[in-house]
Amino acid sequence: MSVRPCRDIHRRKCRQIYVGKVPVGGNAPITVQSMTNTLTSDATATIAQIPELEEAGADIVRVSCPDEESTAALPAIVKAVQVADLRGYPFPL
Repeated sequence: MSVRPCRDIHRRKCRQIYVGKVPVGGNAPITVQSMTNTLTSDATATIAQIPELEEAGADIVRVSCPDEESTAALPAIVKAVQVADLRGYPFPL
């Protein structure tokens, strides 16, 4: 028990997995996740928002594919993210 018990974090035991290169669960540090709020079918806007979320502190960026147009845009988004990863900017999706 600390001086500020409202800040004590009690974590249940679970196994650790990886999302890309980011460890989640187990004894891994708490990760910050975010989700793009652009239309995934607008690949240019989604690609532009991913590094903004990373700069804001997101460890993991999620992208939804609610329709066929979004699903069709996903390969271009993944390719752009992989190119950014090769340049040293990892963006786990």
